[in-house]
Amino acid sequence: MGDFPINLVQAPARPRFGRLKAAAIVLTTLAMCLPLTGAVAAPAVTSPAFAIQGMDKIPSPPDGRSWAPAFRTQKGLHLVASAQERTFVLHTVGGDVSFLPGVNLGSTTPGHQPGELSITREQYRTWLAAMGWLGLRVVRVYTIHPPAFYQELARYNRANPDRPIYLMQGAYFPDESYVQKQNLYDKAVTSAFQAELKDASAAVAGELTRTPRRGRSSGTWDTDVTPWLAGWIVGVELDPFATSASDRRNATAPSVKGRFFTSTPNATPAERWLAARMNELATYQANRGLSEPIAFTNWPTTDPLRHPEEPLAQEDLVQLDANHVLPTPAWPAGTFASYHAYPYYPDFQRHEPALQTYRYNGRSDPYAGYLARLRKHHATMPVLVTEFGVPSSIGSAHNAPLGRSQGDHSEREAMRIDAGLLRLIHDQGLSGGFLFGWADEWFKFTWNTIEHQDPERRQLWHDPYTNEQNFGLIAMDPAGPPDTPPEFLFDTEGGWPARRVISRVDESYLHLRIRLGDPAPTALTLSFDVLPAVNGPPPPGSADATGDAALTFDLVSHTGQAYLRQLLDPLPLDYRAAASARGPAPPGWRRFELVVNRDLTVPSTGEKLPAEFLNAGALRYGSWSPGDKDSDSRALWRREGDDLVVRVPWALLGYADPSAHMAGVPSGHDLRLVVSPGAGVTVSASGTDQFVGDVTWVNWNRPYWTERLKEGASEIRDAALSFS
Repeated sequence: MGDFPINLVQAPARPRFGRLKAAAIVLTTLAMCLPLTGAVAAPAVTSPAFAIQGMDKIPSPPDGRSWAPAFRTQKGLHLVASAQERTFVLHTVGGDVSFLPGVNLGSTTPGHQPGELSITREQYRTWLAAMGWLGLRVVRVYTIHPPAFYQELARYNRANPDRPIYLMQGAYFPDESYVQKQNLYDKAVTSAFQAELKDASAAVAGELTRTPRRGRSSGTWDTDVTPWLAGWIVGVELDPFATSASDRRNATAPSVKGRFFTSTPNATPAERWLAARMNELATYQANRGLSEPIAFTNWPTTDPLRHPEEPLAQEDLVQLDANHVLPTPAWPAGTFASYHAYPYYPDFQRHEPALQTYRYNGRSDPYAGYLARLRKHHATMPVLVTEFGVPSSIGSAHNAPLGRSQGDHSEREAMRIDAGLLRLIHDQGLSGGFLFGWADEWFKFTWNTIEHQDPERRQLWHDPYTNEQNFGLIAMDPAGPPDTPPEFLFDTEGGWPARRVISRVDESYLHLRIRLGDPAPTALTLSFDVLPAVNGPPPPGSADATGDAALTFDLVSHTGQAYLRQLLDPLPLDYRAAASARGPAPPGWRRFELVVNRDLTVPSTGEKLPAEFLNAGALRYGSWSPGDKDSDSRALWRREGDDLVVRVPWALLGYADPSAHMAGVPSGHDLRLVVSPGAGVTVSASGTDQFVGDVTWVNWNRPYWTERLKEGASEIRDAALSFS
């Protein structure tokens, strides 16, 4: 987008590879933002939300009851929401609301780390309008956003008084020093979080000025959004090892008997520390005459339940219980239990007998059973699932019951699952569900791809195999710099297997359009020479010994497979698997696979569970164009007449950072970054190997992208509006 102009840096020189390239034309561009098949004119924008591609296909929200705030006064404090025994109540002009459909909003955009807080005023305006259009009633933020967010929230709500968006404000720890120090009670840790809570209270009231400091927002907050402040969720998903160590170190920490929050006699040191912080926040709010429900962040790793079937000890090491941090009668808004709860992790969801037999919608549903257990445990307070969802990624990081895995979903499938989960959360008697998240986040990492990438530049490109980058309702599609046409690599009438090859690159893929020879081959291999110094056995279907990555295609059965030369295979960085555990591959090569679970033992039974792998290199056939009836966002190749159209994710080519031409070469337990001059492309079929040219590009330090509502997002809207 124009807000983030690309900074072009000269790419490394491309050696000649010692081969003839009479027909080759070197591609020296990053990308073009139009598809090879042409562009469709955008509709006229009639709403800020329509700046997002695809939003104009969503009908306007129907008229219904008013969600305008209806303030109550209790104990001398004004409140618009309250936790009443097991129900979270939002007080509105149209009546009390007891279920909140919402969404989590991060703080960054492609090309940026989260501490850079790069979202613009225009994006806040567009995104809030789109949230409202989709029927999402609450936006949850994790930290203090720049002043523009609060200004635009108030602007939207004043323009839409009967359909406002309520705020669930968060406050993060300013850093993770508590993990290094193994001590929540460390003076610097505590004072830094106290200061953040004080600033957050001032920010939502429009009474804060902060000077610039790395990793936090700055400016002047002059807009009061407390009329729409539904509550607070403070803290982070606490690390179990650090929390356990902190509890041992601070076993004699005194109980908390604050004016507004107290710790119960059986509270752990961590729970006492959280009670003190919540009491401090409540004090700031009460001084402004306000009261809102306050909770602390929790997740299954530190939930208050015991899980004897959990294979990983750290996932049942520490118990944090919201029942041990309670409001006093002086705090009328109360408290609630907040959980980041997903259907694919931890593994106890796959092994606890009671969860396997829990029935929902006519079938066994362990996730519903887990939420029902949380609901039962917190018998005197509301429970909200403040993060849930599945990603629309090619890669996955964990298998799950009922197909709700941590990835390997098309956009349509992910949206369908998410909509079903929102309804499930409601049906288990919980008080709200906040989808994670609003927009795809390129900086994110996950356990089974993090070692494959350069962590310093991950935010500059997008990896469809890293599931964490693909949770959003809004896709941040790679675009490349504007006005850059594709380039011809090869164009020879009568050539075979290819007559013409056109290429382009963007922040996610290397794209090829191959005009097949006459007659068209029935099977074809594309090999890519990424590291000219590396040679070895040829890949399947080719005699090209220079290739480092290869894609094989059966043009009749519409199947395909990606391979990497064994030297570049990143999976051993995550898990040392015997060759027999891996998928079939010729000597010197490996199928592109991801480990989605290491071998484990169920402690209660002693059952040995083998490692699990995903054939992430299986090449799906079909359209990936949004709007096509049968499109699949995971598809990587298709036929269009005489043309074979392919898009190759950078990971399939062995790149750890395409923005800097860096390939990743595993070396023991470490990843070595090696400069790649680009990718030499060879097309092979029926014993003929045809070198068609080299794809190179210019290094980039800022990406371009476009925003698009994901396919199937209307199902989220329908689910959200069903609670209106």
